[in-house]
Amino acid sequence: MNPRSLFYSSSSSSHFCVPLCFAATKPFTQELLQFYVGRRVRAVMQVVRSEGGVVIGKSTDEKQLVVKGPPPPAPLTNFVEVIGIVDNDRSIRAEIWTNFGNVIDMFSYNKLCQLANGEFKHLFV
Repeated sequence: MNPRSLFYSSSSSSHFCVPLCFAATKPFTQELLQFYVGRRVRAVMQVVRSEGGVVIGKSTDEKQLVVKGPPPPAPLTNFVEVIGIVDNDRSIRAEIWTNFGNVIDMFSYNKLCQLANGEFKHLFV
């Protein structure tokens, strides 16, 4: 798999992805969700709890993130990647869930999100 494919955003009408760090599929943080309402995003988050078809988690910038939609794979690991459509500045409608294991360096991933949406965004197009 091309590592760049983990960090790109795409329109809902195609499978082509461009960077976002939460916008499917360039790395991005919860703080950036407000700019991608209605668009497909890719997010990595720490699972805090799962209840009634909703997963509550913590984004890489340590803010609460709510993910709704089809049930995630069971059992959930501590960290998951979710691809879905941004509903609002705090929630995503999941389309695809991927367990990411029990350990991830959230600080480094958050830095990647900042770079991918700032000074080096031209590298994620």
